[in-house]
Amino acid sequence: MPRVCFLLRVRRDRIEEYRTRHAHVWPEMLDALSAARWHNYSLFLREDGLLVGYLETDDFAAAQAAMAATDVNARWQAEMAGFFEVLDGRGPDEGMRPLTEVFHLAGPPPAR
Repeated sequence: MPRVCFLLRVRRDRIEEYRTRHAHVWPEMLDALSAARWHNYSLFLREDGLLVGYLETDDFAAAQAAMAATDVNARWQAEMAGFFEVLDGRGPDEGMRPLTEVFHLAGPPPAR
């Protein structure tokens, strides 16, 4: 399954609150992500606000469109928009620009 990785930047003054919000993601948001085929979705946050997102999905554009069509996503994005730097008027979900994968080691480690 294709992997997607993206970067965003959380405002330094909102990092702790961002972490707290993600410790309690709305159940209906989790259901919507699953229904939209966002698999193995993870967010990693560095102390300076760099946010790295990772997910697996058959078609990222379709997965984004499926989420954009839900009411819960619109509510979540509206609440989260103030946490991010440099979105240029876009929502956080619209600011996700996939990185190009340059290497991937698949499978178990080699036997020694």
